[in-house]
Amino acid sequence: MVEDTEEEKAFRAIYASELRKMKQGTQLEDERKKVNQQAMKTPGRRGEQIKHEEIDREIVRRYRLAKGSV
Repeated sequence: MVEDTEEEKAFRAIYASELRKMKQGTQLEDERKKVNQQAMKTPGRRGEQIKHEEIDREIVRRYRLAKGSV
């Protein structure tokens, strides 16, 4: 795993905050589709890798919240 630079850490924090604001799961899935399309156009970019990781974390976070409230 690659250690994040300060710039990448700031990007992660901002992007994670944006993902938490998305209320519906469909918005999160739409965001994943956009990131996948961009990753196909420009493979290997660190920004898309970070976005994929943060989307995965947000999905897990929402799953755990839903599971805990049941």
